[in-house]
Amino acid sequence: MDIHKDSVLVIGAGIGGLAAAVRLAAGGRDVTLLEAHGWPGGKIRVMDSTAGPVDAGPTVLTLRDVLDDLFDAAGSKLEDHLTLTRLPVLARHFWSDGTVLDLFPDARANADAIGAAFGTTARREFDRFERETRALFNAFDAPIMRAAAPSIWGATRAALARPYLMPWLQPGKTLQNMLEQRFSDPRLRQLFGRYATYVGGNPLQAPAVLGLIWQAEAAGVWAVKGGMAELAQALARLFTRLGGTLRLNTAVARILAANGQVSGVELADGAVLHSRQVVFNGDPAALPHLLETPSQAVKQRQIKPRSLSARVWTFGAEVQPQGLGQDALAYHSVFFADDPAQEFGPLARGQVPQAPTIYVCAQDRAGPSPKGQERFQFILNAPAVAEGICDSKDTTCQNHPFARLAQFGLHLSPQPDQSCVTMPQDFGQMFPHSQGALYGLSPNGTWATFLRPTTRTRVSGLYLAGGGVHPGAGVPMAALSGKHAAQAALSDRTSAATWRRMAMRGGISTESATTAAAPSR
Repeated sequence: MDIHKDSVLVIGAGIGGLAAAVRLAAGGRDVTLLEAHGWPGGKIRVMDSTAGPVDAGPTVLTLRDVLDDLFDAAGSKLEDHLTLTRLPVLARHFWSDGTVLDLFPDARANADAIGAAFGTTARREFDRFERETRALFNAFDAPIMRAAAPSIWGATRAALARPYLMPWLQPGKTLQNMLEQRFSDPRLRQLFGRYATYVGGNPLQAPAVLGLIWQAEAAGVWAVKGGMAELAQALARLFTRLGGTLRLNTAVARILAANGQVSGVELADGAVLHSRQVVFNGDPAALPHLLETPSQAVKQRQIKPRSLSARVWTFGAEVQPQGLGQDALAYHSVFFADDPAQEFGPLARGQVPQAPTIYVCAQDRAGPSPKGQERFQFILNAPAVAEGICDSKDTTCQNHPFARLAQFGLHLSPQPDQSCVTMPQDFGQMFPHSQGALYGLSPNGTWATFLRPTTRTRVSGLYLAGGGVHPGAGVPMAALSGKHAAQAALSDRTSAATWRRMAMRGGISTESATTAAAPSR
């Protein structure tokens, strides 16, 4: 099957690939989106449960303006495709000493809550932390996060204009180091250190500047009606309405290139699709295995060391009345480990911690507390290449989360068995050559931000998108990477039509069963 020379092939229908495909189709290009799995969304997927389909991937949606911009670029409005609810509580945090802390999309409300829970000194320390991280976020937003390639000089200029930010940029200073200087209460150091894990980092090793991640959440968190998978479905529908073709269950075996110019792809079934422009939305670590010439691939320092992975539970259950009770959970709740060193120390050594922090997404709590069974996702950090992971069928494993949650007073019934768990090795099978890492290159280390691959490659016509590419992990960041890839492809085209495609000739070639189970565990 041949593809017209002005066409674009997009490999992978994760958020980065969907964002690139939508923008390219809106720009008048003939776009075919190839997805190896049976659903659009990549790591945004769902699993069946006794309470209905449960989100089994990302659950935190921030920086809504990125999605608004994506739908606007397609001549549409987000609210015409999705229903988003802004959550009044960002997350509810539990410690085993009985402390409970809610955080809100309002700095003053957060200061009041922290002062009430931890005292006036903690409130004063938070006020300083809030000012500094907000300034960090604002300073780095344009030259780093929104730019197609991170500008070290732009970041330096932004920091020099605010000398009080320089300690956050000191080479070798970790996020843990900085939090120890900013907070006297270890529980607050633990809370704000956890944000490094949002991009697959370890606060004991991640650079201090990752403290700005807090501000992405502080600006607001949204729940998607129908779950996060509905976001991927909405983008897939928008893409096909623009004339694009989505081919599910279509794996790519090779990316074809000659004389430094991409020429198309070879599918797993041997078919060849020709194109002079290809967007690869996948883990950059897979590129050396997809390109015929290894020297065309990314450099090793751009893909290693690997980020964290996770153990993910998805199931339906009912909150029992004893203990914390029916109304204790928020949409996002965090049950902290007693000793963060006993969590992040083993993770740094590539081992599974025995008593980690447990993140709980109660997907049905965007409104009033539900009655009866509801949908849950648990996430526990794990190394990409793990030692000491318990057998997937062993429900007596010491770090089984339900016994730990019972110590906090949270009792769920029925308790699922380990068949409801996605392990790092499962992620490795779903996303080949990733080693189960969920965020590509590890963000640990002073220069990690500037080592991550950008959208342009050394192969003409080959562009990168996805959470393993700059600007990094997370739904809005992946969407931005897709924007950068589309802009590069559109600017590089040599014979593209300038008119906007209006015909609706495209379609999904294989039915997308959003509640289909992931590959067998």
